Amino acid sequence: MSELGRVLVLAGGLSPERDVSLRSGRRVLEALRGLDVDVEFGDLGTELMASLIADPPSVVLPVLYGNPGEDGTVREVLELVGVPYVGASVEACRLAFDKPLAKALLVKAGLGTPASVTLPREAFHDLGAAPLMSLILKRLGLPLFVKPRAGGSAFGVTQVRDADQLPAALMACFAYHDTALIERAVVGVEVAVGVVDLGEGPVAMPAVEIVPRRGIYDYAAHYSAGATQFFCPARLSERAEQAVARAALTAHRALGLRDLSRTDLIVDQDDQVYVLETAVAPGLTDTSTFAMGLAAKGYAFDRVWLQLARLAEARGSSPAARHS
Repeated sequence: MSELGRVLVLAGGLSPERDVSLRSGRRVLEALRGLDVDVEFGDLGTELMASLIADPPSVVLPVLYGNPGEDGTVREVLELVGVPYVGASVEACRLAFDKPLAKALLVKAGLGTPASVTLPREAFHDLGAAPLMSLILKRLGLPLFVKPRAGGSAFGVTQVRDADQLPAALMACFAYHDTALIERAVVGVEVAVGVVDLGEGPVAMPAVEIVPRRGIYDYAAHYSAGATQFFCPARLSERAEQAVARAALTAHRALGLRDLSRTDLIVDQDDQVYVLETAVAPGLTDTSTFAMGLAAKGYAFDRVWLQLARLAEARGSSPAARHS
């Protein structure tokens, strides 16, 4: 494999997750600079295309969340320019970013997911909100989680413990997406399992247990120091620990992902595992579970990103590389 050329860490953008993206991107930037890599930082904006065309880097590290970072848009642009990148292909991003579609693929792969209903905003307007909400409550019961069809960092996600809270939860969801995914809340231990492939196949990291000090694992609990307790490895039985690792690897493969991913799961009192979702671009801040899992596995954060960049550069940007 040739020496690594110029690397571009691409972060920022205008999604609600811009701050997390910038913080994660800068962490990757500093890690690679510590290894004397020729690395630059780029913010997602109108000047990006001209820069990529005029002076394309050897490889791009997209550290982007939400639209258009995780939905395949930026990666499609990078393929148009002909620049290789770390992470999932365009097609895999589109599948994983669409939560209901991803759930269907995970179920097909034999994984358990919470019972759910997916409905657009127009259904509540055109067919009547009250009868629809009554049917949803009859089907799923309480408590529920209402979340946008696509997106991350728990933006627009609300826990519904009482039927009277459902209308406001739907309104909060529709502020971020025009379709709501309404899921039965599963009681149990919440964990996140990172997966990384450093060239010899995907490997699951130790599970990180997530215990918010207040309420649910929302945006503040994700990224505010001290707002959440983390236990790594998670306080699970050996059986459950093995099950969540298998589930994360199965999700990674079922969605056609590559390089890295993070799967969020719930383990109930009977050690039954439920997959909540799989992220194609895990957060990389100091409070992000993906980095905690790497450390617990004994992987150095900087070396992981160096190797991922080398693999992506070697993979290239040809059409054949889209699925490799």
